[in-house]
Amino acid sequence: MTLTADSVPHLPRHVRFRFDAARNCHVLLAPEMVIMPDAIAVAILDAVDGIASVGVIADTLAARYEAPREAVLADCIEMLNDLARKGMIAS
Repeated sequence: MTLTADSVPHLPRHVRFRFDAARNCHVLLAPEMVIMPDAIAVAILDAVDGIASVGVIADTLAARYEAPREAVLADCIEMLNDLARKGMIAS
């Protein structure tokens, strides 16, 4: 699966995204796997709701951070596709 600007990403049933107080950071949890995303990934994952497309997520983040939309979209697509290859994001 390859996500595009029109894809609507969501977390699969077996994946949880939450703040871990013990680690004092956000984590993406799946069976036998823990990913500690950086601040940019956290901003993207916070916007993944199963309703918004990758393009809408990029538009929102570009406006929030006053960044070029195309650069934000490229970062979103790259990160979400990387997580999809690991089974942490579905569409």
